[in-house]
Amino acid sequence: MSTENGGPGESDPSESFTQGTEDDEPRISFYGGRGMSAFPIAFFILWAVAQTALWRISDTGGLVVGILLGLIFGMFFVRGSWKTYANTIFEGMTQPVAVTAIVAWIWAGMFAELLQDGGFVDGLVWLADVGGIGATLFPAATFVLAALFTTGIGTGYGSAIAFVTLFFPAGLLLGANPILLFGAILSGSIFGDNLAPVSDTTIVSAVTQDADIGGVVASRFKYVIIAAVIAFVGYLVAGQFMGGLEIGGDAQELLVAESEPIGLIHLVSMGVVIGAAVAGRHIVEAISWGIVVAAVSGLTLGLLSLGDIVMFNAPEDAPLAEPLEFLPILTIVEDPDAVNVDGSLINGAAGFFELAILVLLIIAAAQIMIRGGAFQAILDWSIENLATNVRNAELTMVGSAALINAVITINTAAEVAIGPYISKIGERFNLNGYRRANILDAQTAALGYIFPWSGGVLAGFTAMQDLPGEYDWLTADMLATPIEVVPFVFQGWLLVAVFVVAAITGFGREYVIDRESEEVARL
Repeated sequence: MSTENGGPGESDPSESFTQGTEDDEPRISFYGGRGMSAFPIAFFILWAVAQTALWRISDTGGLVVGILLGLIFGMFFVRGSWKTYANTIFEGMTQPVAVTAIVAWIWAGMFAELLQDGGFVDGLVWLADVGGIGATLFPAATFVLAALFTTGIGTGYGSAIAFVTLFFPAGLLLGANPILLFGAILSGSIFGDNLAPVSDTTIVSAVTQDADIGGVVASRFKYVIIAAVIAFVGYLVAGQFMGGLEIGGDAQELLVAESEPIGLIHLVSMGVVIGAAVAGRHIVEAISWGIVVAAVSGLTLGLLSLGDIVMFNAPEDAPLAEPLEFLPILTIVEDPDAVNVDGSLINGAAGFFELAILVLLIIAAAQIMIRGGAFQAILDWSIENLATNVRNAELTMVGSAALINAVITINTAAEVAIGPYISKIGERFNLNGYRRANILDAQTAALGYIFPWSGGVLAGFTAMQDLPGEYDWLTADMLATPIEVVPFVFQGWLLVAVFVVAAITGFGREYVIDRESEEVARL
């Protein structure tokens, strides 16, 4: 998934989303057959394509309306009572894989906002300027750093949020192309999401294919690094030809000149998050430690005040407002419209509420597709008609994993749904669990950050939309939209291409007799 690792002691994420595919579970009948159960998600995809690609409107609220209408219209195709359909919507929205992603977004949003308000962007600009990392090199450098960070913490969505919040404005100041920069951030998130031992996609791919996590990670490195090396070169070359933005000419030079190194103290906070995650701590715990360290260091060095972290803006007639006005987290405002709770933590979390609603509704639509039989029908057809030999079987595995990721926006959820079928196809041709897990995870990790409506893309873009309010020099027309970035997510496209080539040529193919997997690691 992006994703969101569940630390030691967490329940198996593969136990939830696939429940709807069991034969003894209630099913939904549709007029027009099983294919009509795909109507809500198909309606949403067409809506998303029209909104983002044709009209270039990258608005999460509009996408929420699209999936809501798809769910409402889909009800009219239900044969018999609508009760099961309605209950399935609730069932889908309560899937742990969706809730896990949302929690990680919120925590990552708070952490990134705190670092941003604490001057980390200024520190990055200063470091890049002093180190001679200009506009042409910055996207490639960002790709490498995002890849390392994501590999450490295991959450690609969280990494996308943090790097968009912190590295995107720094790159713009240095003159980097915004579209290329966004693509580099997403590519780095893909790298770490695919390779990190603590990533949910790594864990689910191993568990669903009866393979041990350590063996899976070791066996997939060769695929990931091939794509990464080419992607890195791609960002170096593209950086030479894709120009950046002129931010007021002299103003741009002045902003770079006024940047200070003190904000780099927050590298310690990022190190704490990585260290805690690598040590096996739950991602929520790891990021919480990062938030604590960032707050303490920011307050100690004068980079932040308590009011910057959280501020209560109270009306004049509020009880005990004036007597307690001396508190650093309370201020009295005359304008009724200014009455609110403000600060890094609130702003960081609130930016993802709309996206959270969208993801829950998409997962609900996917659950309807599973319960209604469209998902099963597509997979059965592909197994019987496409997987005719080992090469075609692997190509079918790649294609089916790609298809489900176009439907289900959270890539861990997509992986959980498609995992049993990847196993079924692979076992038919005696493919080793490592090979099956690598094919599965590569597609879900890659395509979860490519489609404009995918969770990774939307998480990064949601964080990006808040940037114009944070910097006077940054305007909405400087942002990269989800549809524009699609061709520039180099790591994603290359990772898919690597496995297409591997399926055709047999590169890296292993059979059951070649190597036995260790006992499957448990969470």
